[in-house]
Order: sequence, then C-alpha cells, then structure tokens
Amino acid sequence: MPQTVRAVVAPGRGLPVDVREIVVPDPGPNEVTVRIKACGVCHTDLHYRDGVINDNYPFLLGHEASGVVEQTGPGVQNVAPGDFVILNWRAVCGRCRPCRRGVPTACIDEYVAEQRMTLTTGEPLTPALGIGALAELTLVHSGQVTPVDPAVDPAVAGLLGCGAMSGLGAALHTGQVGRGDTVAVIGVGGVGCAAVAGARLAGATEIIAVDIDARKLTLAQEFGAGHLIDASQVDDVVGAIKELTGGLGADVVIDAAGYPETWKQAFYSRAIGGTFVLVARPDSGMRLEMPLLDTFLHGGTYKTCWYGDCLPSRDFPALVDLHLQGRLPLDRFVSQRIGLTDVEKAFTSLRQGDVLRSVAVLD
Repeated sequence: MPQTVRAVVAPGRGLPVDVREIVVPDPGPNEVTVRIKACGVCHTDLHYRDGVINDNYPFLLGHEASGVVEQTGPGVQNVAPGDFVILNWRAVCGRCRPCRRGVPTACIDEYVAEQRMTLTTGEPLTPALGIGALAELTLVHSGQVTPVDPAVDPAVAGLLGCGAMSGLGAALHTGQVGRGDTVAVIGVGGVGCAAVAGARLAGATEIIAVDIDARKLTLAQEFGAGHLIDASQVDDVVGAIKELTGGLGADVVIDAAGYPETWKQAFYSRAIGGTFVLVARPDSGMRLEMPLLDTFLHGGTYKTCWYGDCLPSRDFPALVDLHLQGRLPLDRFVSQRIGLTDVEKAFTSLRQGDVLRSVAVLD
C-alpha cells in the first residue's frame, strides 16, 4: 500500500521550505522504495528552492543520500530489500549512443522512476535530480541505487551521491591527476575540498588551494593542500600559482567556484598543455569574454565535469572501501548533523560558507 511519510518540500520560488506529509506509492516495474538514513543539504537543493533550475514546483528536495531498500518492484535484479545503498542521480541506461560506445558517464537517456510521489492533496511532486531524498522514504528507479558496505556511516556514505563525488571525480576522472602532478583548486567549499582529497589520493606532489575565505582554506589544508592562497589578500592569483609552480603553472587546475573571474584564473594559471576542469555550475546569466588567440596558444585540455564523470556501480563501493581503510577522510565533510525541520537553517549556513555539508539524519 502507498505510504504517507514526512519530507522537505519547496512550495514555490522564494518561499521557505517546509516539512510536509507526502504519499509514496508502492514500487512499480524496475522501481524501488528506499528508507532514507541520511541526506546532505546541497547547493543544488538550494538552486531548486530558489527557482534556478526550473519552475516545476512543488519540489521534493534532497538527492545526496543513503538508506536501506524497503521494497522492490517487478524486474528489479540489482538490489533486494535490506540492502544498504547510496542513491545516485545518474542511472546509466546502457542503450544510448554514448553507452554503446563505452562511455556510460556521458549517458543521455538516464533512468528515473515512472510513478510520481505526491502531496496528500494529490498534487504531484518534482523530486530533485529525480530522487527527492530529504524524506523518510522515497521512490526511485532501481538504477538509481548502488549497494555499498553497510559498515560505513550513513551520513558519510550519502555525500558520495553528489558533492563529494563531483569533487573527487573532477581530480580522479575528469582531470586525470597522476603521480607527480601539480594541482590547483580554486574555490574550496565542499566540492573543492573533495577535489583536493582526490588529487592527494591520485598522488599529486603539490596541491594549491585558493579561496577568499580563510576558514575554507584551513579545511582544504586538512584534506591535503600544501599551499594556501587567500584570494582576498592577493592581487594576482595567477601570478601566485605560477610562483608556487616554478613559473610554469599547475598541471591540472580545477575551478570549483564557477565565476567568470575564477574561470580566467584557472585558464591562465594552467601550465602550457595542462588540463583545466570546470566542476562548479555557473549561473545562467554569467558571460565569459576571452581572446580566442589565447585559447589557441595555451593548448592543453579544457573539460567540464558532471558528477565527477563517475560510474556509481564502479566508484561508490571503491570509495567507501577506501574510506573504511582510513585512506579517504569522507567523515570530515560532515560539518553538522540536523533533522528535517532544520533544512531551511542549513541553507543559511550553506550560503554563509559556515559548513562543508549539513546532513539530515533520520532514524
């Protein structure tokens, strides 16, 4: 039977979120319901709340989550009730052209649940990134759940569902950082600190963190940054990065801030022939003006990173194992543990840069 549970709903543009009762249907073919254990409060949820993504209100927020499979629908083979899983918003189809060419990270026909969750009035909800996990229970496609070792803390595991995976993958997959590389990360919030951790895991010898917030720079140092540049105190960020890299620039530069100014800083602080990765999502109104000749003369590679170019079935279990082995400090991303009723306050903390991640923990 359909279940009525509590969830965080964004009712309209500019309105505060509210904890409402929603109706979750029984899973249909290839669908599962997941009893949520923990869900991070992500910038993307804030974008949904503020109408940056689209206007398909009301939104069921939350996508950075872990939980336990409660029910499975017909045809589900990859999980069973009782499995501990991380929810992933990229569920590759295996049929589209990129998948057939062996590039599932570029899948263009991803799976989501067919049925809609609703308010108790019957009004359909739009789940954030097709998941909607700031809820006691959610309905997703079976391709949106990845089993991992249940020994991991649910609050830690869920962060791989979005922010931590994006930053780790920006270094490990998109940027392809290798042993001996020099790496600069511009913007060291949650995603940027994850990029620092990924660069360290990959064997970079020099990691430079850049930000205008001294608190974030201190956190980046804990994740492995050896050099810190406070951009609020430096006139020339590009020059500062080049000075730390023998005048050459960094082999890989990751822009985790997403502004035209930081884009240019990343581009020009990159070594000739180096790699530049944009992992932050710019606002739709931002514009960039660059001399075309500079892009030609500088050479190298420019890449945009979506979801860390991850393959959840491959990456989530491996990264959880690395964390449990003590080699990847994912627990440091959890700044505070909150309840569902605290999400609006968590958005304020996120805007002010007070936290890497607030995580709603559900019993």
